[in-house]
Amino acid sequence: MAKRSQARRKNYDEQYSDKKQKKGSRNGRKHQTSHHSNIVELNAHYNTTDTAYSTQRSNQPLKARTPAQQTYINAIKNNALTFGIGPAGTGKSYCAGALAAQALESGEVERIIITRPAVEAGENLGFLPGGLDEKFAVYIDAFRDILNERLGSGTVDYCLRHGRIVAAPLAFMRGKTFDEKTFVILDEAQNTSLAQMKMFLTRIGERCKVVINGDIKQSDIRGKSGLADAVNRLQGVNNVFVHEFERADIVRSGLVREIIELYEPDETEVEM
Repeated sequence: MAKRSQARRKNYDEQYSDKKQKKGSRNGRKHQTSHHSNIVELNAHYNTTDTAYSTQRSNQPLKARTPAQQTYINAIKNNALTFGIGPAGTGKSYCAGALAAQALESGEVERIIITRPAVEAGENLGFLPGGLDEKFAVYIDAFRDILNERLGSGTVDYCLRHGRIVAAPLAFMRGKTFDEKTFVILDEAQNTSLAQMKMFLTRIGERCKVVINGDIKQSDIRGKSGLADAVNRLQGVNNVFVHEFERADIVRSGLVREIIELYEPDETEVEM
């Protein structure tokens, strides 16, 4: 009887030991698998293609490339409302975007608003994929690149999520007030109507900075441009500066300058 009990106990101990060893082996494999899984997951976040073509942040202060750009930069810094008008490639958008980024980073302003009329050169927003935000994002990609360069893409993403940087069509500005410590940029303003420009200008509050850019000669709308009308009306108003770039101020490339000269001959030349 005693021998039978001892045999049973021995058999139970052996089975328990086997189960314990198997459990330990499973846990070891589980831990090992988890360990390798974590390594794979971490490595998955690092992909050279994610960084190889990303915009590198510039730590250099904004420097004017032409005397005209320097005048424009000084005007933005010293006036509440600045108009930058002139041909493409003169750096109107880049200077405005870089100054806005600089002001946000230094704490001079708390928010950047970027807007433009949703007017297309022969295309329509409705034919672009996605919702309104995704459709409009195409129109402010140039400013996104500028901000990424000056602030870093991570900072720009954070500011977009938390409303520190706002990009919206001009129609969404109705009813808003550009309050203090806000830097507002209206781009492609040649495509605003008189009513749209009036609506935008009457949003300006105290201690905000506003820049309006455009090329009056490249308007895509019928009728008079709100930009041209505003420049004529506001000439000489205190704290408003109108800066006009010339063809000689084009810095994008010499080819662009030649193209514009061919498409926009001097007014003294006889039109064919």
